[in-house]
Formats: sequence, structure tokens, C-alpha cells
Amino acid sequence: MVSERQVRVLVVDDEQGIVESLRILLRREGYEVFTALDGKEALGILRRERLDLVLTDIRMPGTSGLDILSFVRQADPDMPVILMTAQASLQSAIRAVNEGAYYYLQKPFANDELLAICRRAAETRALVLENRHLRKEIRKRERPTTQRPVGNSREFVEVLELAETVAPTDSTILLSGESGTGKEVVARYIHALSRRAEGPFFSINCGALPESLLESELFGHLKGAFTGAVKDKEGLLVAAKGGTFFLDEIGEMAPATQVKLLRALQEREVTPVGSTEAVPVDVRIIAATNRDLEEEIRRGTFRSDLYYRLNVIALHIPPLRDRKEDIPLLIHHFLGGFRNRSGSEHPVRISEAAMELLMAYDWPGNVRELENALERAVVLADKGEILPKHLPPRVRQSPRPRLVREEAAPNPTLEVIERAYIEWVLKAEGGNKVRAAEVLGIDPSTLYRKLARYGITV
Repeated sequence: MVSERQVRVLVVDDEQGIVESLRILLRREGYEVFTALDGKEALGILRRERLDLVLTDIRMPGTSGLDILSFVRQADPDMPVILMTAQASLQSAIRAVNEGAYYYLQKPFANDELLAICRRAAETRALVLENRHLRKEIRKRERPTTQRPVGNSREFVEVLELAETVAPTDSTILLSGESGTGKEVVARYIHALSRRAEGPFFSINCGALPESLLESELFGHLKGAFTGAVKDKEGLLVAAKGGTFFLDEIGEMAPATQVKLLRALQEREVTPVGSTEAVPVDVRIIAATNRDLEEEIRRGTFRSDLYYRLNVIALHIPPLRDRKEDIPLLIHHFLGGFRNRSGSEHPVRISEAAMELLMAYDWPGNVRELENALERAVVLADKGEILPKHLPPRVRQSPRPRLVREEAAPNPTLEVIERAYIEWVLKAEGGNKVRAAEVLGIDPSTLYRKLARYGITV
């Protein structure tokens, strides 16, 4: 249970004698104690450690106790902060309460008084965490099962298995692969399986925005920071608090923005454009690129330190031409989606000739190109059957592959493709043979003959 773990307390005061005496006192009571002699050191500890309670002096050189309180209120609003001061005043007490302090304690104080306040604060923190945990478990049970990206090929399954392994962590992930391979689909799948699934999933294409606008979108800006900045804007890295941020086409990012992103990843904070105050961020980063970033580093267009910061976990999404056995599964998936969107009760069938063309084409645009080609075919198809004439010209005119490619495995035969497709449809339709025959566009008797022929049992 959350309430049974050791409570972690940060003690902050610029007088070393007070810090040491509080450390000894609190450790005797069973607390795990962190200490800092100034506000700057305290903020560093708060960024690195998961704490339950902060006990800080108000008046300190540089970063004050109220600055620490403000930081905690942004980073973790439920964490209790107890303020200590030797110069108490009604005005400072009111300000402390208004800004969210748990308690306002005047020096000198009795040890028993301090321990009683810390005990109540720790109990409050434990209840908040326990309730948060229970709400998350309830939502997890209510949430439908996360749908796995479509694909059964060995290459793609290996990617998904690694994604499922690293999803529960907060490690930064770099997805590589050609355009259209489904990098964002995999990123969303990782987010759905992560501890941050209840948080937001934000994404941005780094190559789609000018440098100045991208910087503003990522880090935010203050009113008047530049022409057109008519009001303060929160950056997406801050807005994605508790969630995942997907940086697509990271290789397109300008060098100056790369520097600022690197600092954000290292310090876990961002400075909005036009501001001198840093804002904490709590977000998991997943980046993606269709470029060879190591080659870009050699050319001097991408920073090596940012690359190594992003490339903690590397996942390469294979192109569709290297996993053609997934094409029938993707076709069924996309056609089902088109039918749901259109509200049609009748499935769209694919003729054997059209399927042969779809399997023969190399799909330079990958899964995205396949989806677009199928949507076009569905619009043009009459009588609910996709024929070769409904496919894009580039698909119809692609040369037929040789039976065996040099230094490559033989292409799957039409029988292998048909068997895999039948098995997929049966599985998708829950083993209902009548329904599966309707989706396949054949009579039930024909389906039974094919099942017997291929030795398929349900």
C-alpha cells in the first residue's frame, strides 16, 4: 500500500545547525530525510526525487521558501509544504496560506509540535496518493483493452514486444523508420500501456512549423515576447504534464531549438520565450525520425548530445515491403474502419486479382499509402467489390515480382495469402463462419471447402 512506504521529507534552511537537528529528529521518527542549505539546491532535489513533504524556511538568500512553495504547487499540487520563519507577520502568514502552504510555523518551535504537524501532513499525503492510486485502478478496469497495432510478421512483432517491455517505464524512446510506417501509431500504443495512460498524449511535427513558431509551441511564451504574442501561452511540454509528448520528424528541428530541447530534457524544465523564470515539466518524450540521425550528426546538422539523450530506447519500424504478410491483415483492418465510418452494413470485398496487385506492389509510402489506396478503391467500387480498375494506376502498373528474388526468400503464393486472410477474418468475426463468408464475399459452402482444403479448424 502507498501509506506503508517510508515518508520522504525535504528540509531546507540556510542555517546548518537547524538543518542537522531537524534531520536527526525526523530520522528518529522513521522519515527518509533529504536536506538543502539553500533554495537552489532544494529545487534540484525536488526535480530529481519523488518526495512526500517539504519543510522549508521562508527567508533565505536567493531562492526563498515562497519560491519553493510556488515550484511545488506547479510540479505536485498535492504535496504538503510547511513554512518556517523567525520573523512571522500576519501579512506573510496570509500570503503563505493563499499560495497553498500546508502550515505556517514560527521559530522557535517545540519538537513535539513540529512532529505532530509533520505526522498530519504525511497522513494527508498518504491518503491523497492512495485515493489517486484507487481512482487510477478503477479507470484502468473501466477502460477498454488497448488495441495492438495490426501486424503478425516477425519483424513487426519484435518491435511491438520491445515496445510493450519499455512502455511501463519513463525512458525516452526514439522511433525510426520511413514515412508512413506507423511511428505515431506505435507511440500512442506505448502511451496507452504506460503509467501515464491517464494523462494527455500531445504530438507535434517538428518539420511542419517555422523555427520561431515551433519554439513557442514547445516552450510557450509571454505576452509581448514577439509581434503577435497578445497573451501568455503555455508550452505543449508543460501542458502535457503527466502524459506523453511525441516529437515527430525530430531530425527537421533547427540547431537553436535542439539546444533548448536538450536543456529541457536534462533539467526537466523549460523557459518560455520572453521569460527568465523556468517552469517544471513532467512528461515522457517519444521522438521519431525518417532520417539517419547518425549521418546528420556527421554532417553537423544534428547535435550528438541530443541524439544520445533521445536514443535511450531505439525502435525501428520496418517498411511495409519487408513485412508483406501483414498486408491482408491491414486491408481487413482498414476496410472495417471505412465501413464503420460510412455506417454501411455491407462489407466491401476484394477480388483475387486486386489482392494479387496489392501484394505485388512495394508500397514506398508504406502503411499510409496502403490506407489511402484502399479508401480510394472503396469510393470507386461498385457492387461492393474492389477490382483492379479501382486501384491507383501506380499499383496496377507495378511489375509482377519474380517467383524468387536474388538473396531473398520466395514471395508467398496466393494460396498462402488466402489461407492467412481466411484465418484472420475468422478470428476477427469470432469464429462465425456465416459472417466470415459474407466478409470474404463467398458462399458459406465455398468457405467450408476452403477450410477443409487448408486444414483450418475453428
